[in-house]
Amino acid sequence: MTMSAQELSARAPVEAPLLAADRLHMGDVLFWLAAIAVYFIFPDDLAFATKVLVTALFVLSLDLILGHAGIISLGHALFFGLGAYAAGLLSLSGWHEPLSVALFGAAIGAMAAAITGWLVLRLRDLPLMMVTLALGVVTFEAANKATWLTKGDDGMVGLEYNPVLGLFDWSFYSTTSYLYVLAWLAGAFYLCRRLVASPFGLALRGARENHRRMALVGADVHAHLTRVYVLAGGLAGLAGALSAETTKFVGLSDLGVDASIAALVMLVVGGVGRLYGALIGTVVYMLTQHVASQWNPYHWMFVIGGLLVLVVLFARGGLLGLLDKGLAVLRPNRDAPP
Repeated sequence: MTMSAQELSARAPVEAPLLAADRLHMGDVLFWLAAIAVYFIFPDDLAFATKVLVTALFVLSLDLILGHAGIISLGHALFFGLGAYAAGLLSLSGWHEPLSVALFGAAIGAMAAAITGWLVLRLRDLPLMMVTLALGVVTFEAANKATWLTKGDDGMVGLEYNPVLGLFDWSFYSTTSYLYVLAWLAGAFYLCRRLVASPFGLALRGARENHRRMALVGADVHAHLTRVYVLAGGLAGLAGALSAETTKFVGLSDLGVDASIAALVMLVVGGVGRLYGALIGTVVYMLTQHVASQWNPYHWMFVIGGLLVLVVLFARGGLLGLLDKGLAVLRPNRDAPP
């Protein structure tokens, strides 16, 4: 079936920015090459680097709902923790195949998002924040009380998993863990990149800006929000399962409100709604935390607080927003004729 000239012209303004957002840029290549280079340049720090990648996947899932759909959640660690506990319970029950364990954690996170979404997604602004916070706190307390299942404060220790694909053993120096998590992160990022550059992503941004107007033009806003919320829950659950596999431990901190707030701070530092903002914000935050805690183990939060204040005051849009402003200043000089 052919399209008329009017239909083509109507679709062009919508498809052009979507295709531009999905196009591969030099920055993409440099970022992922740098991630691979870490494996070779810092072989003694791969355990910390693996933790950064796991956290980046978790923050990426938060950016999907906050930055692109406007769903403000203070209890996103609920899905991360459930994915981690699911992976831990599988290991303790005798199932040790890592790929299926990771997918099971993702499924548990997605299922929890589907169950809680019917209530959460009917709320906006402050009520939404309070309900997501309450869900996180209730789940944390339930896990704390159910010591027969979660091991309580002691956590699940000594988790064991088979070699990845039956070939790559888990090593003390996290060589396998780093590449394993990096592969999952790259796949998840590609999925998110395609999603936000699609008409579905455009509908999400419309719902974020004005959900009532989107409903008036015939969009099923609640269905769109439910789908992205479930996907974000699945990615957070995947991150939790990867955390359990790479650290061989699951604890109550994986469900804590602190983890949700830290993820939100990382996202603000990098840039909300940019995808790469989640990755860059995680790297900057965790490196700052790592260096500051070595400098002063008791007052490192002052450094993190100072970083957040500087970003909010001078880098609206996060570090990526600051980078955009810098490039905008340089571009006229670069393009000017000699």
